[in-house]
Amino acid sequence: MAKVLMKGNEAIGKAAIEAGCRFFFGYPITPQSELPEYLSEELPKVGGTFVQAESEVAAINMVYGAAAAGARVLTSSSSPGIALKQEGIGYITNADLPAVVVNMMRGGPGLGTIQPGQADYHMCVKGGSNGDYHNIVLAPSSVQEAVDMVMDAFDLADCYRTPVIILSDGLIGQMMEPVQFHYESKRQLPAKDWALTGKGNGEKHMIVNLNMDAEDCENHNIELQKKYAIIEQKEQAWEEYCMDDAEYAFVSYGTSARITKSAIDTLRKEGYKVGLIRPKTLYPFPKDAFTRKEIKKYIDIEMSMGQMVDDVKLACNDVNKVVFYGRTGGIILTPEEVVEFAKSVIGGDK
Repeated sequence: MAKVLMKGNEAIGKAAIEAGCRFFFGYPITPQSELPEYLSEELPKVGGTFVQAESEVAAINMVYGAAAAGARVLTSSSSPGIALKQEGIGYITNADLPAVVVNMMRGGPGLGTIQPGQADYHMCVKGGSNGDYHNIVLAPSSVQEAVDMVMDAFDLADCYRTPVIILSDGLIGQMMEPVQFHYESKRQLPAKDWALTGKGNGEKHMIVNLNMDAEDCENHNIELQKKYAIIEQKEQAWEEYCMDDAEYAFVSYGTSARITKSAIDTLRKEGYKVGLIRPKTLYPFPKDAFTRKEIKKYIDIEMSMGQMVDDVKLACNDVNKVVFYGRTGGIILTPEEVVEFAKSVIGGDK
């Protein structure tokens, strides 16, 4: 299959179309604006609908409507725009509806910068709306992986009837890499016999988002937790790099993981036994990857102030084994500073 050179944001748009997405509702914001721009031209060519909504709040509620009708629907934004969508994402989650949300993170908080960051981990992984809920969160580290994850995200959303978030950053959205497009569902997807169909003589369906009775609300929450338990059991995903003989393990995702790999190559040449655990799923967090007793320290590397650290500590079950280094506000890490920090942790003991 031939590869084509594409910018990350545009490749994600094409991947969504290839996966059967026919509805997009969004609002432009750097550094993801090329994604809606691409879809504004390409979606109508396949009979799809593109709407630039009047706001992020309007866009996410349009997503709710399309999802309720059983359509494959996408929205995208960047950090502060995703923050505005959180209430709607919570409503979609509570209604057991499938949707895909792309977040090309920028520096923050607030309006922040237009440079890439990773400080939306808490908002997207821990839930930015109210209530006891989770969304599946996927973290690509290349344009090809973003393409593959977007395609799988639509299947995951349909399989579990839940929003799936692609948590990436502006660097991956803006870079150009060769990619292939081949959508083939690897999952047994359930029929959408719950979808709203409008007027007709067929079976009537109803999607409920308000539970006035406390016991009904609790029962629904319990059912959601059962769903999350299945997701945590079946959907953990991660990559291991140079971990066969590693004594120290970096933990990093997305763009930071690419930088960390370069640092590992340098450290390996100098005799340091280091490797990388790269979570591909941030929820469910890949706890099963943290079972090696021989690891002396886990070195968490992020473009944030350490939002993933607590999950690493819980996964390895030893708070004293985890150290952190990061940059934030839109500053991109360098391999050299990662190497320097790792040496300070290892203390020259090879």
